[in-house]
Amino acid sequence: MSKWRPVTSGIPQGLVLGLALFNIFVDDMDAKLCGVVNRLEGRDAIQRDLNRLERWAHANLMKFNKAKCKVLYMGQGNLKHNYRLGREWIETSSEEKDLGVLVDEKLNVTWQCMLAAQKANCVLGCIKRRVTSRSREVIVPLYSALLRPHLEYCVQLWGPQHKKDMELLE
Repeated sequence: MSKWRPVTSGIPQGLVLGLALFNIFVDDMDAKLCGVVNRLEGRDAIQRDLNRLERWAHANLMKFNKAKCKVLYMGQGNLKHNYRLGREWIETSSEEKDLGVLVDEKLNVTWQCMLAAQKANCVLGCIKRRVTSRSREVIVPLYSALLRPHLEYCVQLWGPQHKKDMELLE
């Protein structure tokens, strides 16, 4: 058996604050559930997993914000089954934002590119209105710090494959 030691930091086991702090830290937790549904077994597996998640949340005195729960159907010939979380049916959506990337049912990134270009144009307009100097020493660092991150965010997702597209990004 180990010897007793003084606790100098952290939360000792059994402390009432432990559960409260846990709930504060996981108050806004995202969860994703996915699966292949080309047969009824796939649909049943997803519903079974949803039921398991609901039981886990109930056992841990947590609950899902069911208004934020959505089903995004992907792929051709998707049978678009309905799913429940607890006793409520989950709404469907044609597109969802995941880690800042807009994903639609066809994995089309056109909207994502358009939104990134819109944000970049807003930043560019702001630079144009607020910065009087047009010297390279001033504009290039502003471009690199303020504009470029909007254009490069999640660029690996759509990964241009054509030489022409690569030249546009450089």
